[in-house]
Amino acid sequence: MSVPESLYYTADHEWVDDRGDVVRVGITQYAQDALGDVVFVQLPDTGAIARAGEALGEVESTKSVSDVFAPVSGSVVAVNSTLADRPELLNQDPYGEGWLFEIQPATPNWNNGLMDAGAYRSLIGG
Repeated sequence: MSVPESLYYTADHEWVDDRGDVVRVGITQYAQDALGDVVFVQLPDTGAIARAGEALGEVESTKSVSDVFAPVSGSVVAVNSTLADRPELLNQDPYGEGWLFEIQPATPNWNNGLMDAGAYRSLIGG
């Protein structure tokens, strides 16, 4: 199971990529494996206020519907609109083309409380 070393992770199976002024967010390979075939993605609007730990979107699969939680507080500055027509990108490339949204963090210490790759591997049992 792929757990890139350069990312941060949440207990809700989101990944966070530090891209300088913004962070890019998606769901992990573990999450997409558990969901099965993704058929629909609901993303927040650009400009929406994200509050760490609160639902900010939704992923629907052939098995279930799962909330996507904001891993950090801040403002949504971009969404991956390609997912509207191609939600299967979450299954095919969860750490690349299947990203969900970008947030401009409200605080400089936005990564407090997030896990590194080693801690996330421990969480998922491998």
